[in-house]
Amino acid sequence: MPDGKDASAEGAITVKVLTGIGQADPQQWDACAGPDNPFLNHAFLLALEESKSATRRTGWQPMHLTAIDAAGRIMGAAPMYLKSHSYGEYVFDHSWAHAYERAGGTYYPKLQVAVPFTPVPGPRLLVRPDAPPGVFAALVQAMEEVARRTGVSSVHITFPTEDDWTRLGAAGWLQREGVQYHWENRGYGSFDDFLGTLNSRKRKAIRKERREVAESSVRLHSLTGADLKAEHWDAFHRFYMETADRKWGGGYLTRAFFRLLGETMADRVMLVMCEDGGEWVAGALNLIGADTLYGRNWGSDGSYRFLHFEACYYRALDFAIERGLRKVEAGAQGEHKIQRGYLPVPTYSAHWVADPGFRRALDDFLVRERAAVEAERESLMELSPYRKEGEG
Repeated sequence: MPDGKDASAEGAITVKVLTGIGQADPQQWDACAGPDNPFLNHAFLLALEESKSATRRTGWQPMHLTAIDAAGRIMGAAPMYLKSHSYGEYVFDHSWAHAYERAGGTYYPKLQVAVPFTPVPGPRLLVRPDAPPGVFAALVQAMEEVARRTGVSSVHITFPTEDDWTRLGAAGWLQREGVQYHWENRGYGSFDDFLGTLNSRKRKAIRKERREVAESSVRLHSLTGADLKAEHWDAFHRFYMETADRKWGGGYLTRAFFRLLGETMADRVMLVMCEDGGEWVAGALNLIGADTLYGRNWGSDGSYRFLHFEACYYRALDFAIERGLRKVEAGAQGEHKIQRGYLPVPTYSAHWVADPGFRRALDDFLVRERAAVEAERESLMELSPYRKEGEG
């Protein structure tokens, strides 16, 4: 089992590899993860493993890192997995794998530092606020060492913070950018306050969409905490699987995952459930952070006009305004989110590549790709629905 030490730390820091998140003390892991992002919580990562959603069998073999001080306390951590494919990551490198294998290389397995199936930005190298200097560097060094010892082609850190991305770039890692769509709460007191900041055409379109859903036979319920029952999770898992089957040929998350999420993190869940004629017909899953609502999964039994927009976007905004949350992150893909107030923002990933020739080729590609992504993001901002000065 690979170990590493960081000589610059105040006292010896040993980095250990864990073959399951259950091997880490929950309170110590969460002290590193912090309270802001629920997806980094020990309970969330444990639910993924215990439910058999993220396991060796599904191509997500846990190899989590923990940086331990001389007293045996976890000073830093990173959720890391040995991957045998590139599914469930949302930073697409299938073309990299094909190119490397055409050149005679072996791309898989690789190491992935990420929250499985979760394109939510946040810290990936988790360092306790009171950790000694050098813990971040020790984790980076350990990732590279584990990669060399296991003989993998590469290490990929997806959706880190911009600060961590910058530090990884300074450490020699390749840098990649992407785009997501986030909504910012500008101190709105109500949904109408938000609408008042949009141009007239977009304001009328959203009111029309909400009105059609309100006048339909569907009733929506925003559930959290003790209001979440087994029947809701049963129905939502059915929607999730039916939608995943249509889009990707199968879902990543098992029914047991949703049970564990409800048992251990119900207060951090906001589940929008849609009812028609006494039957559940659709649902949207969100998780609640310290200042952000994270939209995650949507599913439905059928086609309902504008229901997706109401359940996934507008009810999320209602909830965020009511709770005084600063942001709603709507996840990956979907330019249609822009006209509903979710604007394009940059996302990041960092990549360590063992083969020098392949690394040079990727570096050249990423320079050009970053320029294209930044140009695309600027172009998308031109579609912003918010009123410009002088507009009605």
